[in-house]
Amino acid sequence: MSHGENTLLKNHSHKSFLHSLFERLFHSERYTIYQDAFRAATGLPLRLVVADTDCWCIDDQSINRSPFCEIIKLCKSACHACIEVNARLMKEVESNGPATCNCFAGLYASAVPIKLGASIIAYLRTGQVFSRVPDAHSFEDVLALLGKKNIPATEVELLREAYFQTRAMEPQRYQSMVTLLSSFAEQLSLYAEQLSIIDQGSEPAAIAKAKKYIHAHLDQALPLGEVARVASLSESHFCRLFKDSTNLTLTDYINRCRIEWAKRELLRPQVRVSEIAYQIGYQSLSQFNRSFVRITGTSPTAFRREQLKRAAS
Repeated sequence: MSHGENTLLKNHSHKSFLHSLFERLFHSERYTIYQDAFRAATGLPLRLVVADTDCWCIDDQSINRSPFCEIIKLCKSACHACIEVNARLMKEVESNGPATCNCFAGLYASAVPIKLGASIIAYLRTGQVFSRVPDAHSFEDVLALLGKKNIPATEVELLREAYFQTRAMEPQRYQSMVTLLSSFAEQLSLYAEQLSIIDQGSEPAAIAKAKKYIHAHLDQALPLGEVARVASLSESHFCRLFKDSTNLTLTDYINRCRIEWAKRELLRPQVRVSEIAYQIGYQSLSQFNRSFVRITGTSPTAFRREQLKRAAS
C-alpha cells in the first residue's frame, strides 16, 4: 500500500470513528436531558449536528421548526441564502470557536463546536429568533430580497403571519444562552473522550478480556502479541476483532487510555510532566507529548495551565 493510500485509509477510519461517537452522543441520555432543559428554559430550539454534514435543513422534530423558516425554505433563493449563511457560520466556528451570525431575514444563527482533541465531532445549533422586534418595514425588506413579484399573494400573507409570530430576543440575553451552550459543549466534549475508550455495549468476550488486561497494565509495555495471547486469538484475528469492536486500533486505544490517565495526573501541580509520562507507560517524554497533542489538540503543559486556571477562578 502506498503512503497516499495509507493516509486516505487512516483519514477514512478517523472520520468513521468520529461519526460513531456522534451517534452515541446524539442518542445519549445526557444530551437528551440537556436538550429538553435548554428548550424549556430558553424557548429556543436546540439541535446536535454532525460536523461533516452539508445539510442544514430544519430537522423533523416539530419543536425545532420555525414556521417562518418552514415557509421560506420552499423558496429556492431563500434556501440558497440559508446554505451560504450556515457555511459561513461553520467556517467561523472552526477557526474561532462559538459564533453567531444573522441570516438574510435577520434571524440569529449560532453554533458551538463539540470536540475530541483537535477534531470537531459535532455542533450544537440554536437560533431562529430575531435580534429585534420585527416591523412592517423589515418585512417588506425581506419580501424584496425574496422577490415579492414571484410570490403568490396567498403565500405572502402566510409568510407575513409567520414572520410576525417569530420570537425576538435582546442580544445580551441571547448571548447568555449561547454561553450556556458553550458550557454544555465542553461537558459533551469531555463525555465524548470517555465514550471513545469505554465499552459500546455488547462486545466479544475476548475483547472484554483484552481491555481488562490493558487497563490493569497501562504503565507497562503492551505489545500486540502479548495482548492477543491474553485474548486467546491470533494477532491478525485480534486486530480485526478489536477494530470492529472499538473503531480503534490497539495502539490508539492504549494511547487514549493513557492520555485520560495523564489528564488526571496533570491536575497535581507538584508532579513534573516527565514523571507523569513514565508513570503512565510512555518510554520517552517526546513520545508522550506527541500522543497528548494528537489526541487532545494541546500540549500537557498547556492543558495543565488551563485546568489549574479554571480551578482557581
